[in-house]
Amino acid sequence: MKIAVAGSTGRIGRLAIKALQGAGHEAVRISRSDGIDLLTGDGLDAALAGAEAVVDCLNNPSQDEAEVVHFFGTTTRNLLAAEARAGVGHHVLLSIVGLDNGARSPHYAGKREQERLVTEGQVPWSIVRVTQFHDFAAMVTGWLEQDGAATIAPLLVQPIDQLDVAAVLAEVAAGAPLRGKIDVAGPQPQDLVDMARRSYAARGRPIRLIPTWHGAFDQSMAGDVMLPGENARLGATSFEDWLAAGAPDSRG
Repeated sequence: MKIAVAGSTGRIGRLAIKALQGAGHEAVRISRSDGIDLLTGDGLDAALAGAEAVVDCLNNPSQDEAEVVHFFGTTTRNLLAAEARAGVGHHVLLSIVGLDNGARSPHYAGKREQERLVTEGQVPWSIVRVTQFHDFAAMVTGWLEQDGAATIAPLLVQPIDQLDVAAVLAEVAAGAPLRGKIDVAGPQPQDLVDMARRSYAARGRPIRLIPTWHGAFDQSMAGDVMLPGENARLGATSFEDWLAAGAPDSRG
């Protein structure tokens, strides 16, 4: 199959390209570095010619809600319109577990808009909602780290390996549209404070952690909000596996 990946230079997009190629598919890269601008739509029609499916792995790290909603809304509209013109039969969206549970963040607002457009659109679709990645705790701690200390919310999460996510996306894209949403998570729930402490230890870095809801995340994310549903598909790679590999930072 010919399958295009939007956001092909991002963390998951790069791995999705490899997973698709490893499964024998023709993977088409869609990114600004490939001359395709999803905010304007320039280059999309040529990129999607002959494509049977599209995997949307786009991301926006902004903390401005209006900017994030505009980005995801605009790129999704452009992508879906180009898919309809090209006769693409399957749109696969990478999303986040827990969007319906009341959690508040600019990124979640953008992903909700993205899901709304996909589910209301004319292109057959599947939505793959995933939990946070293994390096999530170290990443958010790094946002607020100062003088060897950082505040961190006591979240419950069920972290997943990025390779496991890419494998599921490739599998779903090659199949029939689900016209539904699936949760994908790691093997076991973890406490974010403990995850951060162990991640820093694996990297040989000292850190003093201050658990609080007055920081990057508020109590709208407390409890089971960020955990997958009962019928979630579980990846094989555990948080302990990732720590044993040295807690690698995969953002580069």
